Amino acid sequence: MKNYLIILLFSFTTVLAGTLNIATAANVSYALPRLIKEFQKNNPQTRVQMTTGSSGKLTAQIMHGAPYDIFLSANMAYPKKLYEKGFALTKPVVYARGALALFSTKKREFQQGTALVLDKNIRTIAIANPQTAPYGIAARQALQNASLYKKIKKKLVYGESVGQTVAYAVTAADLGFIAKSALFSPKMKQYEEGVNFKDVDPKLYTPIAQGIVLLKHATDNADAHSFYTFLLSQPAKEIFKAYGYSVQ
Repeated sequence: MKNYLIILLFSFTTVLAGTLNIATAANVSYALPRLIKEFQKNNPQTRVQMTTGSSGKLTAQIMHGAPYDIFLSANMAYPKKLYEKGFALTKPVVYARGALALFSTKKREFQQGTALVLDKNIRTIAIANPQTAPYGIAARQALQNASLYKKIKKKLVYGESVGQTVAYAVTAADLGFIAKSALFSPKMKQYEEGVNFKDVDPKLYTPIAQGIVLLKHATDNADAHSFYTFLLSQPAKEIFKAYGYSVQ
């Protein structure tokens, strides 16, 4: 029944010509509107729909029949799984590499780096769920490699995705490990580097190589093929760079 409802939810849009559905990790949702706008300059007839969530949960939806055409993951493991199990037309490739940032709405002593989590005034720390969100895995790795995880584990509150983690960090938590890309969204531009956020030392976590696959549902969808190609193009890479990603 659950699988049927997922399919029914999208059936009305996927039958429309010039429509494609993207499943995207939450960290990419900040850059995607600009990417879509750039793509539609040459493809004005194409309607692009976006569903955001944790990479793990989106993968589960795809494997249970959700008719997405393209999947932008926050790591390579989930796209690889989909390709190996026959859900993807293309082998996963890296479209961008993400980064972690330590963030607070209040002025903090960010010169301490990750050790700021030990501050007695920091009572709650938001991270994405490591079970389903690659950025949560990276945040946990950073804390473990800095020998801080066990000391502050009780302070942690978990967001379902890195997007929800940003929401927690803005509204409820004292500190948050968030995707650097979130800091380039209009709602976050009020915050200052060194005052409200700082990059997490990239040596503390495994590089976040983010993978993309064209899904089997897009077999006959020329618009999906075109958008997939665009996302790997130089113009798209420049947009990813503008949102704090590194690209090859």
